[in-house]
Amino acid sequence: MFRQMAGVTAEQVEILLDGERLAVPAGVSLAAALLIGGAVPMRASTVAGAPRAAYCMIGHCYECLVEVDGEPGVQACLTTVRAGMVVRRQLAAAETAHD
Repeated sequence: MFRQMAGVTAEQVEILLDGERLAVPAGVSLAAALLIGGAVPMRASTVAGAPRAAYCMIGHCYECLVEVDGEPGVQACLTTVRAGMVVRRQLAAAETAHD
């Protein structure tokens, strides 16, 4: 569904997504990189487990929550991709201070 624009050459960096290597464009948001890489869904809803992915791309909808380097609840659309990131799809509710 999403792909990098033809003729645009960007440096690629490697991240780990759920334990698998994924080459993505450097300097873009993590949400954009995951969409380009076909990593959809990014998470599951906490109520019904429905698949979710980035929607607004500006930090308002929280549909792009992923775990980055062990930290759950990271908004992928507001996070710049960097080499070596360890990303996991967030398939359950993140623990909170109230748990």
